[in-house]
Amino acid sequence: MPTLRFQALKETLRRNSIVIKETERRSALFGENVFNQTTMLQYLTKDAYDSVIDAIDNGSKISRSIADQIASSMKEWALSKGVTHYTHWFQPLTGATAEKHDAFFETLGNSGKGIEKFGGSQLVQQEPDASSFPSGGIRNTFEARGYTAWDPSSPAFIYETTLCIPTVFVAYTGEALDYKTPLLRALQAVDNAATAVAKYFDKNVKKVNAQLGWEQEFFLIDSALAISRPDIVMTGRTLLGHSSAKGQQLDDHYFGTIPARALNFMRDLEIECMQLGIPVKTRHNEVAPNQFEVAPIFEETNLAVDHNSLLMDVMGRVAVRHHLKVLLHEKPFAGVNGSGKHNNWSLETNTGINLLSPGKTPMSTLQFLTFFINTIKAINENEELMRAGSASASNDHRLGTNEAPPTIMSVFIGQQLNKVLKELEGVTDGKLSPQEKTDLKLNVIGKIPEILLDNTDRNRTSPFAFTGNKFEFRAVGSKANCANPMIILNTIVAKQLIDFKKEVDVLIDKKGLKKDEAIFNVLREYIKQSKNILFEGNGYSPEWQKEAKKRGLSNNKTTPEALSAKISEKNITLFEEMGVMNRTETEARYEIEIEEYIKRIQIEGRVLADVSRNHVIPTVIKYQNILINNVLGLKELYGKDFKEYSKEQIEIIEEISIHIGKINAKVSEMTEARKKVNKLSDLSKKATQYCNTIKPMFDEIRYSCDKLELIVDDELWPLTKYRELLFSR
Repeated sequence: MPTLRFQALKETLRRNSIVIKETERRSALFGENVFNQTTMLQYLTKDAYDSVIDAIDNGSKISRSIADQIASSMKEWALSKGVTHYTHWFQPLTGATAEKHDAFFETLGNSGKGIEKFGGSQLVQQEPDASSFPSGGIRNTFEARGYTAWDPSSPAFIYETTLCIPTVFVAYTGEALDYKTPLLRALQAVDNAATAVAKYFDKNVKKVNAQLGWEQEFFLIDSALAISRPDIVMTGRTLLGHSSAKGQQLDDHYFGTIPARALNFMRDLEIECMQLGIPVKTRHNEVAPNQFEVAPIFEETNLAVDHNSLLMDVMGRVAVRHHLKVLLHEKPFAGVNGSGKHNNWSLETNTGINLLSPGKTPMSTLQFLTFFINTIKAINENEELMRAGSASASNDHRLGTNEAPPTIMSVFIGQQLNKVLKELEGVTDGKLSPQEKTDLKLNVIGKIPEILLDNTDRNRTSPFAFTGNKFEFRAVGSKANCANPMIILNTIVAKQLIDFKKEVDVLIDKKGLKKDEAIFNVLREYIKQSKNILFEGNGYSPEWQKEAKKRGLSNNKTTPEALSAKISEKNITLFEEMGVMNRTETEARYEIEIEEYIKRIQIEGRVLADVSRNHVIPTVIKYQNILINNVLGLKELYGKDFKEYSKEQIEIIEEISIHIGKINAKVSEMTEARKKVNKLSDLSKKATQYCNTIKPMFDEIRYSCDKLELIVDDELWPLTKYRELLFSR
């Protein structure tokens, strides 16, 4: 009887991919399933429309009577599209999205008749069970009440015949139980701080939006092959498997012709994205075989985060139609590139100006320098916290390998911008002389517009790189919720801009300096204070690790090390001061993330033990018995001279026995070690033990299993191999 592996391979070869043919322009499809401003103009009264726009732009509250009007209009729009249910769509601290569907249908008393009903109270607030979501101790099982509340700034949308209403999720006591709530607070903080600073240059600026453009990397493999691998099913990655003879070493997949099956999947995905208002624009092959990327047009950060969370769900559903499995794990295959989710971040005013893009006048370029240098200083002052924003059990496998940046936070800005900052730093301290003002404006400021977009190089090993008119946070993992790093980045930049404005105002009000002189003086000091974080070289080199240590930069290589920064007094105070999270919320998030780390390593250990003992060892013994029977046959045939003819078989039998012994012994050792670690009550110590004691055993078990894969008859081996997973299309 064929093994599951060969059944899966046969099924893969049999399948024909769905061919996607588009009949409409993408622009005609875009947003057709979204209750966006265009749709609102058609369905809402002027008062209701103005109220929603005011809530989006200014955070004003929507009255209950207006909410009733909006709900009624949403319902009519949804019913016209065949929708039967609605849900409050939110992002709990599981990393996934959550939803509870309710029908519009209600009965009319005892009349025996029904009606579709949806009111303002149902739109604005719902009460899902909060006890079963991670809360970090904020909620107990017997304290189940939690609330979802409508977020008007992210439009409702129709997905799988359900009206989805983006919401925040908070506990009965008011603490945030989701990603969206602190993200909205952080975006408000950076808006207020950046607007105040932007007014130095343009009094008409009333609002600054943080912009985000994510780049989603992922692997696509046949669903039959995925199901044949228990480790992929249970953990999202391969816990064992020998490298394929051909991997990515020829660089023939990167930016190559997209395979037909993957292209059809992407077309189908993009059509769904267009209908949901997700502005996906770019698609291409990534470096590793069967690895791909999609990326959208930049959006306001809250909406971009919602869209990325929605995209990851849509990808999985579309993949099912194409008999494919999307792998979002940061390192599903050893020996080839992992997957990241680069977060490209910038700031844009309500007047349409990108504050991280230089203008054509000295004053507009001074504005660019102000936000550029303040961002660098924010990273310098909070590099450990930024590292914590990319930490996870799965991302630990990726950081510091191939194209992923190392765990040392640094900022890359390119040689020419470094030169500009050095010139600015070299200006005499104190009040600027007329000559210095001229030099600054002509020799330093005047150079910037022509050097940035085309002449700023890229550094693939930099965790935080300036790439022309934005900063790219490259360390974020592919399955992460973008809100986590964006909460941190926008919070620290907001704090830095507040401090900057205070220092500038002191120089203007108390020292009598002109505005541009005061700004230059403060920026010059920031350049001096932030030089340690700037690095242009190879982030993988041993020399950089030594140099970074000299500079006082952290190198938190594992998640337990990195996450501890989140609960330092400095960072708890930072989040409280900026109104983003209180102490309870910050500590709860640390507890949730450290506990998730423990559980993921624990699950991987259990799965590895199961696969090793119940799949690998029995198969290997079968093959060993075949060899033993072969040796016995040779003995019967050749008598006492049989050893001359069976030397190689005996050596293989002995090698197999050695590896079986090592696997069994190490699995037993790992199981006993896990039992001891599980008794620890301190989550931090428990995570550290799982990291330093349990996790290293995985590699030892894997080594012997992978060696056996090279020995055992291919027809007997039970697990789909790397060459099949990565090259079956």
